[in-house]
Amino acid sequence: MIEVFNVTGESLQPYLPEAARLRMEVFREYPYLYAGTEEYERGYLATYGASRNAVIVLAVRSGLVVGVSTGLPLADADEAFQIPFLDAGWDVSGMFYFGESVLAKNERGQGIGHRFFDEREKHAAELGYATTAFCAVERPEDHPLKPADHRPNDPFWTKRGYRKIPELHADLEWRQVDSGETEVSNRLVFWVKGGIPTS
Repeated sequence: MIEVFNVTGESLQPYLPEAARLRMEVFREYPYLYAGTEEYERGYLATYGASRNAVIVLAVRSGLVVGVSTGLPLADADEAFQIPFLDAGWDVSGMFYFGESVLAKNERGQGIGHRFFDEREKHAAELGYATTAFCAVERPEDHPLKPADHRPNDPFWTKRGYRKIPELHADLEWRQVDSGETEVSNRLVFWVKGGIPTS
C-alpha cells in the first residue's frame, strides 16, 4: 500500500533531499528533459523550506518516498513565477502556487496524481486561497525526443478544473539531456483554477 500524507512548516525540511532526488529522476523524462544538479536543487527547494505555509505531499511505499508534490503561496515563490501574473495585473498575494508533482514511473496510474492535487488544494483552501495555479513546459508536437506513447496531461488538468492561459508564461533556462553543458530556454505556460485575484 502507498501512504499519501502532507508535511508542512519545519517538518518538511528532512524531505527536501527526497524531493530533489525525484525531481532530477522524473524531470529527465520528456517533456522536461531536465539535467539537474544537486546544487541547483538545494537552492530551488530552499524556497519551500523558507515558506511557513509551504506544503509537501509525500507518497511513501514501505518507507521509501516514491512521489513528491509541492506547493506554496505564490508570493513566496521565485520571482520568475510571480512576474507573469504581476505584469497581467493579478494580485499574487491571493494565489497559491503548485510546484511539481513527481512520481516514480512504476507507481503511476494508481490515482496518486489526483491525491496530489486533492491534498494541495485542500491545504490552499485551509489557508484561505481561492485561486491556485501551476505551469507546465510547452513542446512542439514534432519534438525529436517525444516518445511515441507520450500522452499530455492537458485532459487531466482540465478535468481538475484548471484552464490554460497561454498569455501567462515564464521563460526559464536549464540544462537538458540533449544540450550538454548549455542551458536552453524553455517556455512554461500557466494553468489556473479560480478567479482572478485583484488587490
